[in-house]
Amino acid sequence: MPELKDYRIRPATAADVRPALEMKLAAWRQAYSGLRGDEFFAFHEEQLEGQVAWWERGLANGAGFCIAEDVDGRIIGLAGGTPVIDEDRDAGVDIELGMLYILADYYGSGLGAHLLQVVLGQRPALVWVLQGNERAVAFYRKHGFELDGVSEELTGSWNGLTELRMVRRNG
Repeated sequence: MPELKDYRIRPATAADVRPALEMKLAAWRQAYSGLRGDEFFAFHEEQLEGQVAWWERGLANGAGFCIAEDVDGRIIGLAGGTPVIDEDRDAGVDIELGMLYILADYYGSGLGAHLLQVVLGQRPALVWVLQGNERAVAFYRKHGFELDGVSEELTGSWNGLTELRMVRRNG
């Protein structure tokens, strides 16, 4: 298992968008293969070009996210936060961890915790986790998040799955 010294975390640039999205798809396949079939992953791979353009526009307009890369410059994780949307104001926090993905080879290495710290620090925040992703639920609990009873049925390619809201009130 890699140690923290084996990678670095930095803000993403436009040149990172495509490899970051490819890494995210690989992480989805690793994390969600028990929840989604091959057609799900194939669909999202087909959407890659549009996602690259959308993320590049976001970076150009001031949005940002962090990447973790190994010593060879390969992206092995990514994370980003955004202000909470109006529908989540009832959680009493201002920031949502919008994404935190790492490759399975780095599970348990401290990489996820490091990315979480870079993006949120100790601030109160919320995160949405797929029901059935017990690894993620346990990870966020370890970092002070608790299920708050709010859930959302997903649609589109995620149809049939439910997201659960987890909140960390006192970072």
